[in-house]
Formats: sequence, C-alpha cells, structure tokens
Amino acid sequence: MLTRAFARLLFAAVPLLLSACAGNLQGDFSRLNAATTPYADDWTYPVATPVPLMGELGSHFDAEATLAAMPSGAPAIRAASYLLIDANTGRHLAGRAAETPRAVASTQKILTALVVLDAGNLDKRVTVQASDVRVEPTVLGLRPGDSYTRRHLLYAFLIKSCNDVANVLARDNAGSTVAFAAKMTAKARALGCTNSRFYNAHGLTVGGQHSTARDMARIAMAAYRQPVIRDAVRRKYYTFTRRDGRTITLKNTNELLGVMPECNGMKTGYTNASGRCLISTATSRGRSVILVQLGTKTRYIWDDARLLMSWGLKKASGGGLASAW
Repeated sequence: MLTRAFARLLFAAVPLLLSACAGNLQGDFSRLNAATTPYADDWTYPVATPVPLMGELGSHFDAEATLAAMPSGAPAIRAASYLLIDANTGRHLAGRAAETPRAVASTQKILTALVVLDAGNLDKRVTVQASDVRVEPTVLGLRPGDSYTRRHLLYAFLIKSCNDVANVLARDNAGSTVAFAAKMTAKARALGCTNSRFYNAHGLTVGGQHSTARDMARIAMAAYRQPVIRDAVRRKYYTFTRRDGRTITLKNTNELLGVMPECNGMKTGYTNASGRCLISTATSRGRSVILVQLGTKTRYIWDDARLLMSWGLKKASGGGLASAW
C-alpha cells in the first residue's frame, strides 16, 4: 500500500516538476519580490521576466527577454548587478543579478529630474532656503535667499550631482523632501518599477532605500526620451551663473563623455554602501543602448561601460527614438 501511495504521489508531482523546470529554462522568475530577493551580491541571480512598461512611454519593455534568452558572447564586466538594453525597443541584451535590490546612489537623480519635469514651468524662479543646504558632500554652495530658475538648477544638478540642488528642487516641487520622495516612488511604480523605494532626492544612503538594475533601466529609458534630460547629460561642461553674476564651470561627473564618442549620458553615483554606480547611454548609426551598472568595487567601471556598450551597439536595433518622443 505504501509503495502504491508513493507511486501515485510521484505521478501527480511529475507535471508540477516539469512545469517548474520549463519555467526555469524560460527564465520565469516573475514571482520573486523584495521579500525573497537576497540583498547580498549575487553574481548568478536571474533576471526576472519584465512586465510591460507603463506610464508616459506606453511602449513594450522586453516582455519575454531573460538571461537564458540573451545572446552569448557578451563581454564580462565587474558590476555586481547590471543590465544592458536596446534603448529603442527595451530589449534586454545582457545582464546579471538585475533583480537584486541594492542602493543606487546618485543614479536615482534621473528619477528626481523626471518628477521635476512632470511639474513643468522650468523657467519659474525658486528661492533657496536654509534647510536646503544642510547636506553633503557634493554641493554647489547655494546660499539661502538665492533665487534661480528650475531649469538652471536642473542642469547643474544632473551634470555635477549637487545634493543641495536636489533638496531645493524637491522642496519646491512637493513642499518637503519627504513628500517629494513619495512622488519619486509613485513615479517609479507608474513606469513599471516593482522593486524600488526612494526616501530622498539625492541618493545618499538611508535605510530601506533601494532599486534594481532592471528598475533603473526602466527609469533611464523614460529619461532618455526627455529632451531636457538628454541635453543636460550629454554636456561635458556647464556654466552656472550665481546670483551675484559670478560664473562657475561645472564638469560632468561622467568620465565617458569625450572619451567614448558614442556616449551621450547619463548619470554617475557612489556611496560606501552602493559602491560605484553608473547609468550610461550611447548612440551610433541609429542604434542606442542604455547600460546600468550597480555595485562595482573597482575603478574599471568606465572601461566596463565602454566595452559592453560598444558590443551592445552592434546587437541593438536601428531606427532611432523619433516615434517615442
């Protein structure tokens, strides 16, 4: 009787086992969430099956791509988590641990910029308050009482990654930095980012704040379709004019600009908790790619970006972004 019962149980379990194996072969990890995803570096963690990109893009973001389906031969890079996508279609080209939650440092400032742009009226003047400038380490040196346009601040913010400017833009937009962070998380959700939570506008380390390479790729894809952001992040230098008329030349923190001709953005980030982070974009002959690198522990992040994006530009589809603007 025991043998027959065991046989019946095994027979009933076979379809479930086959289904599970098929799901793994197809990269179907869509049930993973923040509760089951490890926070430690995991060099073999799979990319989850993405959901369609929502929000203002209204386009398809690689609904079937997985690591198993990605082309072989992608150059190896050192990031703990990364994802390379075709910027025209959202198709995944290469990746590793793209669903692992981790701190993303100042790369989240592109989401800050998207929320600011949603409010519009970039020529409105904003007055700096004392609470805005109580932040470190990268600051522009704004003074309480200074008044600047949102546009002027936004360009300085994206190019030089100034944290005091982040606070000014956040408070101006939502009344407080806390309220603004809630808008950031809501914006990320609207873009289909299911594993991200934000608690400030600048990306300095705070408990519970995290995203993933996949979610940041979605955010970067939305930012890439914003003319103001693209114009800012492609600039190697930007002249900032202070209230008293003095000017300061800000150098972009993205060292790929001017070194890799195809590179046209996007945003750097670094904290002790996050390691080196970089979102890069590149375009050549109508083909465009976006690369998110998170948790790199070496200074070779620039070499990795150039190597992998050059490879990706050969694999991406042509056609440009005109239909998505």
